[in-house]
Amino acid sequence: MTVWDDLVGQDRVQAQLAAAARDADALVTAISTGEPVPPGSRMTHAWLFTGPPGSGRSTAARAFAAALQCTSPDRALGGIPGCGFCDGCHTSLVGTHADVDVIRTDLLSIGVKETRELVRRAQLSPAIGRWQVIVLEDADRLTEGAGNVLLKAVEEPAPRTVWLLCAPSLEDVLPTIRSRCRHLTLRTPPVEAVADVLIRRDGIDPERAASAARATQGHIGRARRLATDERARARRAAVLKLPLRIDDVGGCLKAAQELIDTATDEAKQVSDEVDVKETEDMKAALGAVAGGRMPRGTAGVMKELEDRQKRRKTRSQRDSLDLALTDLTGFYRDVLALQLGSRIAIANVDAEDALDRIARSSTPERTLRRIEAVIACRKALDRNVAPLLAVEAMTMALRAG
Repeated sequence: MTVWDDLVGQDRVQAQLAAAARDADALVTAISTGEPVPPGSRMTHAWLFTGPPGSGRSTAARAFAAALQCTSPDRALGGIPGCGFCDGCHTSLVGTHADVDVIRTDLLSIGVKETRELVRRAQLSPAIGRWQVIVLEDADRLTEGAGNVLLKAVEEPAPRTVWLLCAPSLEDVLPTIRSRCRHLTLRTPPVEAVADVLIRRDGIDPERAASAARATQGHIGRARRLATDERARARRAAVLKLPLRIDDVGGCLKAAQELIDTATDEAKQVSDEVDVKETEDMKAALGAVAGGRMPRGTAGVMKELEDRQKRRKTRSQRDSLDLALTDLTGFYRDVLALQLGSRIAIANVDAEDALDRIARSSTPERTLRRIEAVIACRKALDRNVAPLLAVEAMTMALRAG
């Protein structure tokens, strides 16, 4: 099993990264032995991975990080770095390598303070590995100030530091940063390839794996969750029933409220357990006395933790809502395919009766307007419009068509 095995349906990107890893290996070997640096290297200090959700941006970045740290003896015989078995590959993939930092956020944004710490670490020489690698999975969440801090590090990198940035699109990253990165675009993996991974790696029943891959249209993470989590399947089934429940204004408002409540409950389930543990650990670290009383001067620290937990819960709620809206977009995409007699495969086969009913009772023009209403709702949520207000406006627009 090589480091590239989890990179599904990205043969072109894999070939580019493998070639760069081989050149990077030759570069480090030349530096350590005092030999001339090989000309025409395909290795560079900053990379930007873009692609739609579920395409495997962070998977590609982590695989490349592991290949850069590969210590397999086969390299000397012409083997491509990234064996998957050596200590460098293994520790990089499981997240314990001293010179590979994988940065992801559960908040709405990454601020200046966190980015300055990243830049400081990036200036260090590798402790045990061949490169100092920083994987920033949510580069699109950098604030403008944080992006400017990162720019300096990307412009003037340390000799053996590599930045691997991940974002949905080029437009999500500051132009000054993306112009200094080598750009790799990933595509949505084929449904069949995703199903194969679920069967081969996760041991999921072939029929369920195929259904999950088809329903999520090639999104690996969502397909795995849908195939393994009964609650995720129940939530999706409820979302796909929404188009049938908005015949009047009351139905629209009720459906919107239920969608918000479901997202809120899901966010609460995800965050409550983590919040309790974080709070108890912080109290213990600050020296809480019997009865839970905190020492003087620690109120500010606890308030900062509470604010962080609140922002994380908001992010979780928005992610849950966005997932529901994605499912809803897929529903109307299938409706449009039926109305136009398209040959493309229907994603929501389990909701075929509802699809047929909506398709027969409306027109392609109305379906397109409904898809636009869902997209407008997602944009409103990105602009921090109150979630209930945004979803109510969407359900009313879906009813009007």
